[in-house]
Amino acid sequence: MALDEVRKTFEKEGIANRIIELDESSATVADAAKALHTEEARIAKSMSFLVDDQVNIIVMAGDVKIDNHKYKEYFHKKAKMVPFNEVEQLTSHPAGGVCSFALPSNVSVYLDRSLKRFKTVFPACGSRNSAIELNINELEQYSSNVQDWVDVTKLA
Repeated sequence: MALDEVRKTFEKEGIANRIIELDESSATVADAAKALHTEEARIAKSMSFLVDDQVNIIVMAGDVKIDNHKYKEYFHKKAKMVPFNEVEQLTSHPAGGVCSFALPSNVSVYLDRSLKRFKTVFPACGSRNSAIELNINELEQYSSNVQDWVDVTKLA
């Protein structure tokens, strides 16, 4: 299970005790915000995209969506999400629990600048009912295969 892999990674970093396992679903931004008693914008949602054969995860604030023009400018391709039924196979995390931690080495992570306006954010931890509160430096430090900070979103 992906949560177990994230937990192992975080144990090595000494932060596994900060994982929050919820009784309710945190699979959507609205569900996560409600369960964590925070605003939707502070949920760090991870979306999976394909650029040719490369899987890219973009982590962004919960109140934004992909800006197709900005995305194409940066990646030189139209935004194409990983099909729902292929998300777990390609990222090792289930849809609704995708995160930027404990990823296969062939999956790249991009952190969107929309997150930088918050002191802390809440990304998932590899399951549909988990999260962790991290500051922005920690998010970058503990994320796998970080390539860049990008600006590819707009307010939803």
